[in-house]
Amino acid sequence: MSNYQDQMVEAANTFAENIKKAVPGTPDVKFNKSGFEIRSEVLGLAKEFTEFEFNSKLMGYHAKLEKGQLSATAQTPEVPSADVVLETAKKFYDFVNNK
Repeated sequence: MSNYQDQMVEAANTFAENIKKAVPGTPDVKFNKSGFEIRSEVLGLAKEFTEFEFNSKLMGYHAKLEKGQLSATAQTPEVPSADVVLETAKKFYDFVNNK
């Protein structure tokens, strides 16, 4: 091979090695989750959903406030409690368990 070809092969090999280092290995595949893991994930989803719902209401409130469309009795949305998150998680969990 010519010097140019050697450089190209070496550059390609270096590139391939760098890609291997940059891309993580295959993820651990776990087919069976414990009850705790499932409930923990459902609780996390319920928390995210509740936060999203609250933030949407709050953004709507602020948009109306900026446009002057709020009545004098309008109140800011109530911050959801842990009980609301748990109720949402129970609904999600019941849905998953429903056959």
